[in-house]
Amino acid sequence: MFRQTRAVLQKFRCVRVNGQQQTWRLKSTSAREKALLYQPGQKLHGFIVREVVAVPDLCLTAVKLAHEHTGAQYLHAARDDSNNLFSVQFRTTPLDSTGVPHILEHTVLCGSRKYPCRDPFFKMLNRSLSTFMNAFTASDYTMYPFSTQNGKDFQNLLSVYLDAVFFPCLREQDFWQEGWRLENEDPTDYKSPLVFKGVVFNEMKGVFSDNERLFAQHLQNKLYPNHTYSVVSGGEPLAIPDLTWEQLKHFHATHYHPSNARFFTYGDLPLENHLEQIQEEALCQFERIDPNTEVPPQPRWTSPREDHVTCSPDALAPDQSKQNTLCVSYLLGDITDTFEGFILSLLSSLMVSGPNSPFYKSLIEPKIGSDFSSVVGTKEASFSIGLQGMAEEDTERVKRIISQTIDEIIQNGFESERIEALLHKIEIQMKHQSTNFGLALASYIASSWNHGGDPVELLKISDSVAKFRQALKENPRFLQDKVKFYLKENTHQLTLKMSPDEDYMGKQTQAEEIKLQEKIQLLSDGDKKQIYEKGLELLEAQSKTQDASCLPALRVSDIEPAIPITPVQMSSAGDVPVQLCEQPTNGLVYFRAVCSLNTLPEDLRAYVPLFCSIITKMGCGDLDYRQQAQQMELRTGGMSVSPLVVPDSTQMDTFEQGILLSSSCLERNLPHMFHLWSNIFNNPHFHDEERLRVLVMMSAQELANGISYSGHMYAMTRASRHLTLTGVLQETFDGMEQVKFMKRMAEMPDLSQVIRTLPRIKKHLLNPEHMRCAINATPQIMSESAAQLESFMQDVAETKRERKPVKSYTSCASGFDFSNYRFVFFQEPNFQPCQMKTFFQMPFPVNFVSESIRTVPFCHQDYASLCILARMMTAKFLHGEIREKGGAYGGGAKMGGGGVFSFYSYRDPNSVQTLSAFRKGVDWVKSGQFTQQDIDEAKLSVFSAVDSPVSPSDKGMGLFLSGLSDEMKQNHREKLFAVDHKGLVDVAERYLSVGQRTCGVAILGPENDAIKKDPSWILK
Repeated sequence: MFRQTRAVLQKFRCVRVNGQQQTWRLKSTSAREKALLYQPGQKLHGFIVREVVAVPDLCLTAVKLAHEHTGAQYLHAARDDSNNLFSVQFRTTPLDSTGVPHILEHTVLCGSRKYPCRDPFFKMLNRSLSTFMNAFTASDYTMYPFSTQNGKDFQNLLSVYLDAVFFPCLREQDFWQEGWRLENEDPTDYKSPLVFKGVVFNEMKGVFSDNERLFAQHLQNKLYPNHTYSVVSGGEPLAIPDLTWEQLKHFHATHYHPSNARFFTYGDLPLENHLEQIQEEALCQFERIDPNTEVPPQPRWTSPREDHVTCSPDALAPDQSKQNTLCVSYLLGDITDTFEGFILSLLSSLMVSGPNSPFYKSLIEPKIGSDFSSVVGTKEASFSIGLQGMAEEDTERVKRIISQTIDEIIQNGFESERIEALLHKIEIQMKHQSTNFGLALASYIASSWNHGGDPVELLKISDSVAKFRQALKENPRFLQDKVKFYLKENTHQLTLKMSPDEDYMGKQTQAEEIKLQEKIQLLSDGDKKQIYEKGLELLEAQSKTQDASCLPALRVSDIEPAIPITPVQMSSAGDVPVQLCEQPTNGLVYFRAVCSLNTLPEDLRAYVPLFCSIITKMGCGDLDYRQQAQQMELRTGGMSVSPLVVPDSTQMDTFEQGILLSSSCLERNLPHMFHLWSNIFNNPHFHDEERLRVLVMMSAQELANGISYSGHMYAMTRASRHLTLTGVLQETFDGMEQVKFMKRMAEMPDLSQVIRTLPRIKKHLLNPEHMRCAINATPQIMSESAAQLESFMQDVAETKRERKPVKSYTSCASGFDFSNYRFVFFQEPNFQPCQMKTFFQMPFPVNFVSESIRTVPFCHQDYASLCILARMMTAKFLHGEIREKGGAYGGGAKMGGGGVFSFYSYRDPNSVQTLSAFRKGVDWVKSGQFTQQDIDEAKLSVFSAVDSPVSPSDKGMGLFLSGLSDEMKQNHREKLFAVDHKGLVDVAERYLSVGQRTCGVAILGPENDAIKKDPSWILK
């Protein structure tokens, strides 16, 4: 997977750091304490301990080691967390844009010395209970992480990962499949034209169909023009066909060596076991080398530079006349200076985050553009500020505003309350407990450690905060001086502009055709015959059933038979039901509330996502929107509102619609958090049209930007649109309908009608009459939390209004008592599912394809079989057809909670051909040509998702949000265990067969003549 790296000054903001409430456990788990017993200089399985440091902020012990013979670096974070993580990363510094590190990342996972079967990586997804498995190619490193809660599984995955990166097969066929190849369009027809194929080739075409990603790549290449950052590590599509198999093997030999490696492990499993396995299975076979992969400092410019690039026009842009992007980017300092990196991160947040930031005020609020432009990052940090969605004629004005804003920051500095709000945010991040903490930590330290920074220093966040407070105390102009040094007086700055070119796609297609013809002209008839024969060989290899018996695997018997019970208590605040869940939340209180949408008139539904996004951003009570944002940052860990659609677990076309309110805070801020919610309920501000326009433009821009990245989700949502009632709602709230609705709103010259609509929605939604609440907190804080919630409900009780539901009511048929929770499920008696095929023409060179089929709800006897079927079909059939043969980046099937079974493909060079692959998948299952091993592997994969870790803040949420009790989940679990061969063939026959099914189809992709000529398609 190609990952565009973010700047180090962004990275700190992304990491979620958290700790444990020690009073929660009767006896402290010993992983941290045991790690403290290691001594510097101690030798362990070929490694020498260099440093042992307690990091109380993050409730972990850091152990830094080095491998004696190879110099491999190692960091272990011992923490009382069962979701253990391993990661190995290599500094990968290409000097061309052929995508060699990215194609290598794909190819090493296609088979190794000990595990020579094709594609062990994807096969292990179904032979393990991993909570995460992936690989990333950044601009200057490649990382291979996995996590699991099972000790045996950890050893299995570690064995596969070590063998993959250090001893891969790197077969030429795998290079053709994953990287690029010349092949007949139809591999079985010698006369069909030769075309470029390959997974990474198609992936990168998809990546650069996203204008934001395209701009970020250009920005990096042009700001750092002298070394590895001047090229595209993921691969420029037109340069990828210049890479040879020999070059790929040479890059592996020089970069994938322990002397160029950094190992990271995290969790409560013993460090010595990891070290022993890594030494025995890999490192003992290597000697130290000089990898020579260092990145030299970028030579500094003596004067600023300007440049210009073009992109494809965006048909969904909020304003067609405003599609320009402009950015001023500054090269800053080396990211290995931990404190300086911390300061740059703070400065970045203070300058651009939220409505109180100077650049938000000067660039976003005047409505010159719709949103900030991209930020990138490398060995040396950069700060980039600019606008997207702006008019051509505003270019000079934006440059002038950026310069003036920097001058004003240097003169006026930042309010102390904004600095405190940001430090409060860091405190919350350190206390919040996420389920993927190990992965977040690995990502957080990766860039700095990659270039020789000290990863342990990065973990001492409180030290950096204390040092910053002292620096500010000694010099009140500390931050202003930094801005002056890094921005005002910095001559290494680039102003980059991007504008749309109507013929951009045509030029790209033409350039690819010229490249193709150049390759073809060099071929003799013998070469063409060899290409055809190699294509047939690859097709044969892809079609063969693979023997994966060499791979380690867990058994179904390794899965826990029962789920852990989550105790909750039911209470009430006034007349409102409240669920209380005592959890080790480390001094944080998590509040949620669901308000029903059932009384909302039909004509207001499309406005619900907008209402949710702006209700916490327009001001409330005595606070204008800037003061509200400041108080939220100073007193809470965030406050948000989002649409919620809950399908009934027992019957189709029965659902709950509502909005979800979420917030968190430190115990000391409980009264402040609920006071903010009271003001939002009792006195929200809707009247400021200028503020609303800014939020509408930003929302429309974000939706338009997201399609090229999440096109498969939009396709699945649209394909489900006419199959179920929840599908109708999901398309309204989250689908292409919402994208187009927000685009139309952004184009409206006058928003007064919208301003009149918002209070109407508020009367229906923010109404305690149709509300339920939940609190997750430690036992010590729970009574105070409940008391503050009671006070909040008294404050908002006057907004109660009995309103007539728009839909007819239906009670829920499950055994769970919903009356305590005030679930209100509704039905549309006249709803009739229907079949529809929709095509959205998009400015992309690749397709996103989906077919969705109406099936059964969660509690139905067949639901578990359909879950296993989707996973088995993905792993054993669709992966081979759609990715390996078809060249798409991804594809598969999934069973949705709303009773819809969906097929999908992602960044797919094919369109209607993929629909036939979906149908072949159904035929494959119906033929029964799968084994008990295939079923067991699908079960392992499904259970790894079912049993994924749940953070203390989210415990009990399945019950609160969806009405899924522990008893219902256990019942589903037992049905999953019981799924057998006969049941899988049976559900495929009854639900997925042509003639038996009710299905919808959607494709997002480039112009398609075949679809245009087919009257069965609706063209959008």
